[in-house]
Amino acid sequence: MLGKPVTAFDAPRLAGRRPAVGSTIERVEARGKHLEIGFDDGVVLHTHMRMSGSWHLYREGEQWRKSSKHARVVMEVPGWVAVCFSAPVVETYLAADHRRHPGLGSLGPDLCVEGVDLDQCVARMARLADPATTLDEVLLDQRLCCGVGNVYKSEVLWACAVHPFTPLGAIGLDLRHELVETAARLLQANLQRADRATVPGGGLAVYGRTGKPCLRCATPIEVHRHGEQARVTYWCPECQELFAVPAPEPMEVEDVDDVDDVEDVEDVEDVEDVEDVEDVEDVQDVLEPVGTEAARPALAAGPPERERPQPRVIEPPAPSFTDPLLTR
Repeated sequence: MLGKPVTAFDAPRLAGRRPAVGSTIERVEARGKHLEIGFDDGVVLHTHMRMSGSWHLYREGEQWRKSSKHARVVMEVPGWVAVCFSAPVVETYLAADHRRHPGLGSLGPDLCVEGVDLDQCVARMARLADPATTLDEVLLDQRLCCGVGNVYKSEVLWACAVHPFTPLGAIGLDLRHELVETAARLLQANLQRADRATVPGGGLAVYGRTGKPCLRCATPIEVHRHGEQARVTYWCPECQELFAVPAPEPMEVEDVDDVDDVEDVEDVEDVEDVEDVEDVEDVQDVLEPVGTEAARPALAAGPPERERPQPRVIEPPAPSFTDPLLTR
């Protein structure tokens, strides 16, 4: 398609300007489930696949593998036809305005690309994500890194033995790096496969396996809809550890002498021998707290090192099981 002129372009529900017939395709760039096609007239076609969309490339006259009623974009060049089926997002913008585009101006590194900058992904977590956001939502945030969808979200968290509802602020830099490194490894290992495999022997560890035994500890897999999009999340309640944000320890004040007429001491604990000082309205402004260093939550350091559970050798389940949540 690259370098070829467009001979026909049809997009029934396109939002935005259409590339002109006769314009040349200058670039095709994928970032996660986002796909951009740039034309020499300055128009950029942006599609986002989410869970349902796909692009097909056919030779001229070849029969399509899906019904034309699901076609969102049909683009023809000499000898070829590119068809986008069922993509929820199809839109265009001008290349000069790419920074004003609501999504593409802030996309993170693509984990499907070999040699992706994982440190940048971790840095984006600290800069862009709310520490209270749970890890299942963090992995789906395309501003941080591109490529992880709903299936790989659950699989990555299982592989790292961390609970999906752990807040981002409860884990340290090492585990954050492990999450994106594992995601990149699984995504790149499946680029050339027709069927997804995240465990030795093929198949998936947790996704779509509600009630089936965990491949690591044999505990039944659980599922729950979670987050703003109510996406299904699968996990093992036994071997995926749930971290909590460390709570600050109470401050202690020792050996405070000669204080009198204290009106506000509700935030000060363990105050002893308070006498002989007049007109002090807010004692926390004049007392020197002891142990404040210990009171600060060390979120950057994260939890102490933990022993990672090892996978058990269990035969992957038969593919005949259908999760009831996915049929709704």
